[in-house]
Amino acid sequence: MHDKKADLVGPGIGDYAELEKTLPNDYHSLLSPKETQIATYAVKDYIEQNLCKELHLIRVTVPLIVDVGSGVNDYLDRDGSRTPVRFRISNDHSKNPVDAEVVQAATKWKRMALKQFDMQAGEGLLTDMRAVRKDYFLDHDHSAYVDQWDWELAITKDQRNVEFLKQVIRKIWNVLKGAEVHVQQLFPQLKTDKYPDLPDELTFLHAEELLERYPDLPRKQRETRIAQEYRAVFIIGIGWVLQDGYPHEMRAADYDDWATETTSGDGRPMHGLNGDILVWNPVTKRRHELTSMGIRVTAESLKKQLEITGQLDMLKLPYHQAILNDHIPLSIGGGIGQSRTFMLLLKKAHLGEVSATVWPKILKDMCRKKNIHVIE
Repeated sequence: MHDKKADLVGPGIGDYAELEKTLPNDYHSLLSPKETQIATYAVKDYIEQNLCKELHLIRVTVPLIVDVGSGVNDYLDRDGSRTPVRFRISNDHSKNPVDAEVVQAATKWKRMALKQFDMQAGEGLLTDMRAVRKDYFLDHDHSAYVDQWDWELAITKDQRNVEFLKQVIRKIWNVLKGAEVHVQQLFPQLKTDKYPDLPDELTFLHAEELLERYPDLPRKQRETRIAQEYRAVFIIGIGWVLQDGYPHEMRAADYDDWATETTSGDGRPMHGLNGDILVWNPVTKRRHELTSMGIRVTAESLKKQLEITGQLDMLKLPYHQAILNDHIPLSIGGGIGQSRTFMLLLKKAHLGEVSATVWPKILKDMCRKKNIHVIE
């Protein structure tokens, strides 16, 4: 039996000796550094325009820093192991200071913003989010600098179901597939038998069903097996404790709804209205997460999830009070990794080829030896 508990702790490979074995030895970029920049922004523009069209979103500004006391920062998990960068703005000779945090994601801010921008059901927003996650292990697809298309859509109570979740996910997948076609029209060399294109459709599986297929494997290995088999999957229900006594992955208790009971296609009770899109990356030959998303908590599911995680004290924060008192809309939302998407569609081996950020010397030297051009 593999160690399932250890598998829940943090993202990334976690070891540079292992990473050196993971990075391909026969890699040659299909695009020059200059072409990569042109292609990156072609993909970026296409996805932003078409997400807005498909989901009825408008682009809005998004904060890089938030007030500590607002409760809108994203803590990513439920054990407090990944904390945001925090600092004090002395302001007015320390007479009116502000304690601020750099966002780790705009997940909760976006739902508050639906109210701020007077979004009605069926309307939503798209942000060009930038964040810092200082507690990540820096490997080929995890960076301390995070860029996401963070989006949020106001919904009605009767849309809080798995079928509506799937409808939205299919629209997002169609946009990503369209971006792949678009960039290959601009750069035909990206279409190659060596690195097959994404499948036309996603396969949907519940986390419980995935566990049933591979009961003895920890989460990352289950994801690897299913991504190899189907090449693109959406795993539903991430956060609820499964039959083996572990959640598929730790998920924060105060944004995605992972506790609401649902029903599987064959009538069995399941839990969760959220999930992740995972694909098989033919360049790195690994599973590759593109987005986490979900229908958001109600007052009822928020209290239930905070009780499960022992965090009921958070209910006093402004964001949580807004949910309890129905001051902000019901919604569905998610974050699509920008650099992750560029890396996949441009057939790159490393995030550093499409994203300018900091990397340790050991990793830059490793990439240089393997013909991987990391932006300095």
